[in-house]
Amino acid sequence: MNGKFLTLEGGEGAGKSTNLRFIEDWLQQRGHQVVITREPGGTALGEAIRSLLLDKQYHSMTPSCELLLMFAARAQHIETLIKPALAEGKWVISDRFTDATYAYQGAARGLGFERIAPIEDWVQQDFRPDCTFVFDLPVALGMQRVAQRGGETDRFEQEKTVFFEQVRQAYLNRAAQAPARYCVLDAAQPLDGVQSQIVAQLQRLSAV
Repeated sequence: MNGKFLTLEGGEGAGKSTNLRFIEDWLQQRGHQVVITREPGGTALGEAIRSLLLDKQYHSMTPSCELLLMFAARAQHIETLIKPALAEGKWVISDRFTDATYAYQGAARGLGFERIAPIEDWVQQDFRPDCTFVFDLPVALGMQRVAQRGGETDRFEQEKTVFFEQVRQAYLNRAAQAPARYCVLDAAQPLDGVQSQIVAQLQRLSAV
């Protein structure tokens, strides 16, 4: 594979969408072809599964069902979009990937990492991102940003504060265990500070 696979992770309101476009522009200005995608989603089938996962009418969805739907969408995503794009030398940037499953379903839903790891290995084998940006900020600030954004909340955004505290801690724990793959960013700082850190990481990745 000649391209690079970057993933963006973080809690609600962490600024992933804004910085995803910043990364896309930065790479394109340097001659890279870029594919933007998201999870759950990224393919027609994945987007249909996303609709189920975010729909508030399915409030009774069990954590195990949620987990398996996430990986069903991911299996399609990897094989039909991500890997083909990488093989063509493109850089793929995904708004969330498997780290989100560990944080949301593993930690916050209480399924545990040990139940997720075998499914990850089965679906992905040894396929992992080249770099994962973790946008970290206090949960209260993230929720404030979501409220200011307006609009209707989805099934996940309606969860309580303790849920998102567990999500945040799970991301930080995973990053601490594999610092070579993760770039943790203080998303509470001004945007230009966040983006200067992103550029430094992109420059390192471009040199590899």
